[in-house]
Amino acid sequence: MGIVKAMSNTAFRYMHTHNLVYNTCWEDPRIDRVALDLNENDEVLVITSAGCNALDYALDGPRRIHAVDMNPRQNAVLELKLAGIRRLDYDSFFRIFGRGRLDDADRIYGERLRPVLSQSAREFWDRHLYYFSTGRPRNSYYFHGTTGLIARLISRHLDGKPEVRLGVTQMFMADNIERQRELYYGFIRNAIWTPIMRRLICTDFALYLAGVPKAQREQVERHFPGGVAQLMEQCLDAVFAELPLRDNYFWWVYFAGGYSRHCCPEYLKEQNFLRLKDGLVDRVTVATDTVEGYLRRHPGQISRFVLLDHMDWLASHRQDWLQSEWQAIVDKAAPNARVLFRSGGMKVDYVDPLIVQTPGGSRRVGEMLRYNHELAAELHARDRVHMYGCFHIADFAAA
Repeated sequence: MGIVKAMSNTAFRYMHTHNLVYNTCWEDPRIDRVALDLNENDEVLVITSAGCNALDYALDGPRRIHAVDMNPRQNAVLELKLAGIRRLDYDSFFRIFGRGRLDDADRIYGERLRPVLSQSAREFWDRHLYYFSTGRPRNSYYFHGTTGLIARLISRHLDGKPEVRLGVTQMFMADNIERQRELYYGFIRNAIWTPIMRRLICTDFALYLAGVPKAQREQVERHFPGGVAQLMEQCLDAVFAELPLRDNYFWWVYFAGGYSRHCCPEYLKEQNFLRLKDGLVDRVTVATDTVEGYLRRHPGQISRFVLLDHMDWLASHRQDWLQSEWQAIVDKAAPNARVLFRSGGMKVDYVDPLIVQTPGGSRRVGEMLRYNHELAAELHARDRVHMYGCFHIADFAAA
């Protein structure tokens, strides 16, 4: 590995092990829930991220959801959400994770939430409760963490261009795609894609803030001659001009600094909050570990794996870890288990060649998986995030 690449990987690891990176999930659970097809017998392993999607999956009633993340700060976010669902009324909960602000956050946290958090989560929120403070102008939880810093910069940029901020708001409120497209191509697109923005978005620092390692950037650049800037441009063209925006909370929260009651994740809607509070929340467990480490300790089998896009980094940086992780997945997969994963590139060529050991001898992972390319392509086209190059649904074929 070259010294520049090694330094880049070190910088990425440092940023991701010393900071909260994701203040909200950046994968669309609406398409995930179709792909997962959950029932009451399923045991789901999902990389925690900000925990939003684990809570959305819980609404489908699987037996257990195991939220696992190497970064304890990500798990601290989910722990606070779990505590809030159990200990707060809906309006207070929505002010925290819907608006991202709470007037009496210190009191509510100290009296209701802190006592039921793990020691690690307490230590994090004791230092970072100011994320929810209303004492700072334009403060919001969603402007904190590394992805939140990007959101804050976007918001400040729009503050200096009130006509663009108004146009973006009108796009999200539009009744039809035609009106969205008219606003976007009319003036918003050119206002966003300035020469400075194109240069900024391609810097390693900006990509690290967004949770994109250099290895993933290199995969994007293999498929897009214009690199990350071209991918982002195509992404925004699709999101703003081809897909309905009225319920696209992924992009709205970073423009507005918070959700609205009608444009928010499912777990933040009152009827779903009450269902979670009524017992579904207790099906979610949280663990700080690697996927492999957790599976090695887990005594049972997993029927659904949601691996997000973390294998992009492993494939380029730690192939041995990827190999070992898939061995653990194979060892703990229930019959006909299903795996979901995404990639920043247009295709994934690093999973199928992996060699794992089975009771019948050595096998390639690709020989054990049955891909549903048709459903994956259909769902990927409807993805409200639209940031990933590809989306995969694969079942372990019956032996």
